[in-house]
Amino acid sequence: MKLLTYQTQNSEARLGFIHNNKVIDMENFGNIMQFPLPSTMLGLIDMGDIVIPEINALMINCDPNDLLGISFTMDEITILAPIPTPRKNIIGIGLNFTEHVAESARTLDTSKELPQKPIIFSKPPTAVTATNTNILLNPKLTQQLDWEVELAVVIGKKGKYVAKEDALDYVFGYTVINDISARDCRRAGQWIVSKGQDTFAPMGPILVTKDEIPNPHDLNLSLKVNGVEKQNANTKFMLFNINELIEDLSIVFTLEPGDIIATGTPSGVGAGRDPQEWLWDGDVVEATVEKIGTIVNTVKEITV
Repeated sequence: MKLLTYQTQNSEARLGFIHNNKVIDMENFGNIMQFPLPSTMLGLIDMGDIVIPEINALMINCDPNDLLGISFTMDEITILAPIPTPRKNIIGIGLNFTEHVAESARTLDTSKELPQKPIIFSKPPTAVTATNTNILLNPKLTQQLDWEVELAVVIGKKGKYVAKEDALDYVFGYTVINDISARDCRRAGQWIVSKGQDTFAPMGPILVTKDEIPNPHDLNLSLKVNGVEKQNANTKFMLFNINELIEDLSIVFTLEPGDIIATGTPSGVGAGRDPQEWLWDGDVVEATVEKIGTIVNTVKEITV
């Protein structure tokens, strides 16, 4: 199922799903089918992934005429981030593609050795923004604004000490994140100032439930800046795959419904180029993951 958080001119944020190129309001669909459904993505995730086949079954038995009053065309809505305000920090994974390890070692102060365990950092909930919004560039903080396309995993149920063989059972779905990074804002090896500024986690445009992506380890990732391709790789080249990440993370702390894991970026970031390239006011960034979609954001310089 393709899920999204949206709003119209007359509504606050609402949960919807895509059917026949239209957005169906989830809560109102539940009311019609006499099957209570939530108005938020986190509310749906809390119901567990078992609810997805139940909704699909209801759709089969639904009279299309009943959907007319609760559906919208794409040009009638504004797409928000799938989870506009996560409950906790986004879990980031650093240096999770071999070539990105190499390029980072050449131009940043990271090790050239391949990590033996996942490198974990976080991005605050306030870093989240949607497609078709601005990435804010504060020139007093950074002159080295960079891009990183990533597959994001959304956790569907609570897990502690999860075996990697069972890890995908804990996944609710997948979305796209652009892990925006201010390369000159790292402090003594700590990354949160570099990674965690407002709007530094564009996310979306939709959340695709795991039943539609049976193999998340064979998805193409790509990113363009002003129409020029900068990154192009595949999730099969991750150093630590999703199963291994979930196992490792769940040893460190309990994973809970709605947690978001940004699984790392391939090579092609601006810091790794010769000469280095950075994002500036007016630049348009498009981050794409196969079977999910593309998020588009424009860099906007701010004065503070």
